[in-house]
Amino acid sequence: MDPIELLKYFLFSCLVFVPLERVLALRPEQRIFRRGWTLDLTHVFATGFLIQLGVAGLLLVTAWLSPHLVPETLREAVAAQPVWLAFLEVLILADAGFYFVHRAFHVVPWLWRFHAVHHSIEAMDFLAAHRVHALDQILTRGATLMPIYALGFAPEPIALFLVLYRWQSLLIHANTRIGIGPLKWIVASPVFHHWHHANQPAALDKNFAGQLSVLDLVFGTLYMPRGEAPRRYGTDHPVPDTYLRQLASPFERAPKPKPATALG
Repeated sequence: MDPIELLKYFLFSCLVFVPLERVLALRPEQRIFRRGWTLDLTHVFATGFLIQLGVAGLLLVTAWLSPHLVPETLREAVAAQPVWLAFLEVLILADAGFYFVHRAFHVVPWLWRFHAVHHSIEAMDFLAAHRVHALDQILTRGATLMPIYALGFAPEPIALFLVLYRWQSLLIHANTRIGIGPLKWIVASPVFHHWHHANQPAALDKNFAGQLSVLDLVFGTLYMPRGEAPRRYGTDHPVPDTYLRQLASPFERAPKPKPATALG
């Protein structure tokens, strides 16, 4: 995505989510220009560019290696599937990759230092979804996308998944009380992901999926208490509040081990 396309995407997301977060706000008292919004705006463009660059490199490597690793007959069969079936397969495979890598970023201490940048969010909204360390998202999106490209899925189901991935990631971070009824046990929703960011002991290391909450149900990491919302977000892990220091912080001397309430 070039800078002009990135700007168009951001402006359109503002047109969608700013009114949504006013009309159906989970926390009506939260301001649009809340604390840290300029930091997150920097992440939209600077980190967004770095992620696009890194993921493009990984996909080039995938395109070079996949003919040597995956039989051509399998790639042809995968590409020939109906779009609807291929999309469902892409969704499941990609989100399974996302789930396990995301979980690793919580469990492995060195990886957590990158992911803590994202969990430093203390006010949930669509803009905060962009606060990530570039290496965190390059590795996570690589694990999400490389297998489906290697298997030879056609462009159409991959494009449909990428649209879902981008917009659902904004929705689940948004300051909105939108619910999806019983589907919340299958599909990731704002209530599902807000609990992932909750800085409360009971929500520690829960709700890792990006699109399919059923993955957390299957693997025993689902947490959505009925009729409750998180009291606070963030992490006890020290994270700088400026952009360049956030990029550098994972490479600095290791901090003390995180306390039991460090993750959301």
